[in-house]
Amino acid sequence: MNDDQLLRYSRQIMLPYVGIEGQEKLLNARVLIIGMGGLGSPIAMYLASAGVGHLVICDFDDVDLSNLQRQIIHSSPKRIGKNKADSAKETLLQLNPEIQVTALTKKLDEQSLYTQVQQADVVVDGTDNFDSRFLLNKVCFTAQTPLVSGAAIRMEGQIIVFANQGKGPCYRCLYKDDADDTATTCSENGVLSPVVGIIGSIQAVETMKIIMSVGKPLVSRLLLLDAYTMDWRSLKLPADPHCPVCSKIVSI
Repeated sequence: MNDDQLLRYSRQIMLPYVGIEGQEKLLNARVLIIGMGGLGSPIAMYLASAGVGHLVICDFDDVDLSNLQRQIIHSSPKRIGKNKADSAKETLLQLNPEIQVTALTKKLDEQSLYTQVQQADVVVDGTDNFDSRFLLNKVCFTAQTPLVSGAAIRMEGQIIVFANQGKGPCYRCLYKDDADDTATTCSENGVLSPVVGIIGSIQAVETMKIIMSVGKPLVSRLLLLDAYTMDWRSLKLPADPHCPVCSKIVSI
């Protein structure tokens, strides 16, 4: 670590449970973030600012005007029409030009996703539909890569971490095949913009804790936010013995 890095990250390094060793773990880490929307924005921006050495960001969608209310990584109306991963990469390198950012601008099939997940130290889910979340969950469980999952809608949010060390629970223990996307998308229900910031920021914290092996991550614990009343709840998620993913071996 050079003198500039020691100064840049000094406020983290001075924490006794981070130190130089923890900061070096961040600098050497590779994190895969799926989705550069409302959740992916604070996730990626905080991880970049904190010095996570290699961010791989994936989004095949383009920026539109309705995104700017909450997807703060796309910092200007001039980004409208630009691919979200490319737009996000531009912002992240402005925040921290010392890190490496890989932008994946195409939708990944299962095998391509598996390849990326295998290379990552942690995967962070910033998607907004069950099909994507189910596939990401399956691939992360198979690759035994930790998955930090988050969701936000209206004035509500949730975060949970899946360790994926060969046993459950997993995301499919929480939601089943008949889960309805129309009840969980911002386009159908709306969302208060700071709520995605809160949830995404916590996802970034959990990712850093996993990388540095500090604290008590939200492994198998579902943290629920009701921002309308500003109440928090934490629930232990048991493994489903009949889960189609974590109750049996899956293959890619």
